[in-house]
Formats: sequence, C-alpha cells, structure tokens
Amino acid sequence: MTDGSDDRMHESRIIERGREVLRIESESVASMAGRLGLPFVGAVETIASISGRVVVTGIGKSGIVARKLASTFSSTGTPAIFLHPVEAAHGDVGMLVRGDLLLAISKSGESAELESLMPVLARLGIPVIALTAEPQSKLASRADLALDVSVQVEACPHDLAPTASSTAALAMGDALAMAVSEVRGFGPEDFARLHPGGDLGRRLTLTVRDVMVADDERVPKLPLDGDLAAAMHEIAHRQGTVPILDGTSQVVGVITAGDLTRYADEHPDFLSHPVARAMNPTPKTIEPGEMATVALAQMQEYGIMAMPVVAADDRLLGMVHLHDLLRAGLT
Repeated sequence: MTDGSDDRMHESRIIERGREVLRIESESVASMAGRLGLPFVGAVETIASISGRVVVTGIGKSGIVARKLASTFSSTGTPAIFLHPVEAAHGDVGMLVRGDLLLAISKSGESAELESLMPVLARLGIPVIALTAEPQSKLASRADLALDVSVQVEACPHDLAPTASSTAALAMGDALAMAVSEVRGFGPEDFARLHPGGDLGRRLTLTVRDVMVADDERVPKLPLDGDLAAAMHEIAHRQGTVPILDGTSQVVGVITAGDLTRYADEHPDFLSHPVARAMNPTPKTIEPGEMATVALAQMQEYGIMAMPVVAADDRLLGMVHLHDLLRAGLT
C-alpha cells in the first residue's frame, strides 16, 4: 500500500509545470511592451492608411497565428485575408493587388517561402511589415517595417517548440489590430454590424422598437378618471403594469399589482376609488429608439417588469416587458 505521496508529487509537478509555462509566456508578452516605439507607430499608421487589405502570411506555427490575426483584423474594421506562402508560390500570389499590405510572420525571418514573395511584392509596390524575432534577418531587412517579437526562452522544456514566441507574435498582431481599429474610429456599432449573429451584435443593435408591444389591443391603458375596479381588471389580464393616460394620450402614471395591493390594504372599499389615488405619478418610461439594453438595465435597477414606451411628448406608443427582452437574448 502507498500513502498517495507519489501521486501528490506527480500532481504537484504538473501544476508547477503549467505555472512555469504561463509565467514564461506572460513575461514574454510583457517584455515587448517596453520595446514598443516608433516602428510600432509607423506600422499602425501604414496599415490604417492602406486602401486595400492586410494580407497576413506565415508558415508552420506562424501560419496558424497569421490565420487568427487575419480574422482579428477583419472583425475589427480592417479587411484582411490569410495567404499561405507555399500556395502563393503556386498561383495564389494573384490574390495580391496594389493597395494591399503584407504582414509577414516568421520567428527566424529566414523562411525561403516568404523570401520568394518579395520580388512580386516589390513589383506591385506592396509594403511589408514583418513580425520577427531576428531583427537582422532577411525578412526584416526586406520589410518596410520590422517589429521585434523575440523572446528570451520558449516555454518548451527543451527550448525548442514555438510556444512563447508564437504567443508573442499573436499578442503583437493583436496590438496592431486594436491600435489600427482605434485610429480608424471603429466603434461598438461597427463591431455589431460585423457580428450580427452574436450576443454582442444583438446587444448593440436591438432597440426598444424591435421588442416592444405596439398592438393597440394588447397594450393596457386607463384614462386618468378611471376607477380601481377597471385597473384591477387590466392588471389581471394585461401582464401587471398599466399606463394611465390624460386626455391627450400622454402617460401621467402607471399602476401595478403592487400599487393596487398596497392601496387596497389601507382602503377596503378601494374598487370605486379613482385610479389617480393609487398610481405611481412618476413612472419610468422609455422611447422606442433607445437600445433594448438600456430598458433592461433600468428594469433591473428599479425592480420593475415593464415600461411604457413613449414618444418625445410622452404619448403612449406601446409597452416593453422584461420577458420580451429576455426572449430576445438579452441577459
């Protein structure tokens, strides 16, 4: 029998190794922050000024990073594609047109596949930005701008497999993409436009108008001179929140089941009383052009289940209910 100490030592070593990898990779990324300077500024300004696309290329692990960065640029307002350097040598170089920019990723900067692209790029006048760990490499010397993504050591225990270096290249590419996005004034609405199927897209594009109930027969309402018997009927049949309107259809209050219950506790003969005595005269309302997330936030803040939707002059247009917002995917 064993006391389990060997197993615990094994688990401890696994955790220790995982922490060591995370430390090496995080320190590698952090060290690049101190090296950023004018070349980074130049790279951002160059990318932001092009009329075409960012064509991202690399081979091996760098190629995988390049694919991800092409996606990141595209989703943040900078059209981008991935170009495999081997396929480029067999016809795909035709993807490149004047106005494009090549973002080449290579740890060594000595990739023969990338080197073979340089004459074509020169003929087309396509600028090249290199992400490389070797500032004196062929790629760095042929590029218009080279950014240093070198690392002190790989996270691989044998200092061989690209780990920290590929993370560093990825992080530098993300830094470029985010800085370019900001220079170009790419905002949340633009992001939502490019991500219509995602949760953020819904949050940033859905308005109260999209989810409100506007059918006159389904929207509860009572005149200011109505009584609480009518209010109780509306509350029971119309989802619990009833707007109170003056003679010009402006919302001057709301009454809810809670309002009615509190009033009834103090006034047993409440049914014949005017609705104005029990209503909330300062209701929360919202306009149809507001974002649906604003309506949701206000409902959560004030603990209410529904809000009247009003025009600029407070005329009732409809109702927006919490369950409609949740059904639309807002949480």
